[in-house]
Amino acid sequence: QVQLVESGGGLVQAGGSLRLSCAASGSVKSINTMGWYRQGPAKQRELVAVITRGGSTTYADSVKGRFTISRDNAKNTANLQMNSLKLEDTGVYYCKSDMATYSYVLGTVTSRDYWGQGTQVTVSS
Repeated sequence: QVQLVESGGGLVQAGGSLRLSCAASGSVKSINTMGWYRQGPAKQRELVAVITRGGSTTYADSVKGRFTISRDNAKNTANLQMNSLKLEDTGVYYCKSDMATYSYVLGTVTSRDYWGQGTQVTVSS
């Protein structure tokens, strides 16, 4: 069974920092993009940052210069370093990964998006 597990959320004061981690486990053959999305109170889920296998990154305008996404291809992990946090950064942060996974029963490889369960980030004044 394939899983994406996030960690590192919590409560932090405005101006502070947090580091989120995402780890893929299970029958993973390869991972294309890994990304972070967030959903604030009464808001739709939005893209925060994405990184390709080759290391190319894309950021939401609201986090550019404050957040940094990175990944370790050997460990199937991705991190999001969040600095200078603002009140509006509050929300549930989700890891999303485009992965190719094995089915040992069927003898096939399937590619699709996987989502983690989310981790809460709360920024207080």
